[in-house]
Amino acid sequence: MDLKNSTHTRIDHGPVLCFESSNSSCERFVYPSEIQVLLYLFFSAIALTTVCGNLLVIVAIIHFKQLHTPTNYLTLSLAVADLLIGGFVMPPSMMRSVETCWYLGDAFCKIHSSVDIMLCITSLLHISFISIDRYYAVCHPLQYRNKITPPVSLIMISLSWGLAAFVGFAMVFLQLNIMGAEEFYFDNVACEGACIIFQTAAASTISSFLAFGLPAIIAVSIYLKILLVARRQSKSIQHSAHVGKKNSVSTNKSEGKATKTLAIIMGVFFVSISPFFFCNLVDPFLDYTVPPA
Repeated sequence: MDLKNSTHTRIDHGPVLCFESSNSSCERFVYPSEIQVLLYLFFSAIALTTVCGNLLVIVAIIHFKQLHTPTNYLTLSLAVADLLIGGFVMPPSMMRSVETCWYLGDAFCKIHSSVDIMLCITSLLHISFISIDRYYAVCHPLQYRNKITPPVSLIMISLSWGLAAFVGFAMVFLQLNIMGAEEFYFDNVACEGACIIFQTAAASTISSFLAFGLPAIIAVSIYLKILLVARRQSKSIQHSAHVGKKNSVSTNKSEGKATKTLAIIMGVFFVSISPFFFCNLVDPFLDYTVPPA
């Protein structure tokens, strides 16, 4: 499929180019001005909500000392990643989606794409580590304080950011995403005004599994285990009438509620990003017929 000559044209006036003076320019689709305004308002609202929501989480955790726990350190780091998505990744992506062209240069395109991949992966890794934290809090409450300490939480955070940065920047700057398909990419995809993360079938399969499939499997498996243990604990609590266990019962209920809330939030997160990874996975096998974002 020739992605250079895609349907991003205005049929009644012939092809419209991102750069009229360039022979290697991409074609673009021109939205009516009313649609452009609505799209900008819609995407801006999403970006602003993302920034403000995560900023509130960051300020709350930093300000209130009682929230300085290993779990919330992970939540704080996750909020920073999501804040950067809303503040750094979304605005240029919004411009690219509405204008259907990239006008910010090749160098910034590579940086933007690398940071986009990095932040997406680090968010998913944080979710996996938070599920591990919840597993110990609910399933092994007596060992929790010894197993999940602030230094351990810091290691989890460092791994999330370090691995994600390595994958994101290595994939884009070393062109691992087009390895084995360089000729096809430069002949049919690359053009001036484009900024897309093209991937071969092998690259999309590996990246989708490592960035989405594996963290999702880990998180879902752990939360299923937590659910089973929580149900057993609930039955045990109902049959226990010992006064000395009131504090333990209260703690278990509190941990259970926190875990349930996090599980719902993370479930919504996985569901919301699954369409992207599904398209990312199947696109190479469908001759790249999925429209670029």
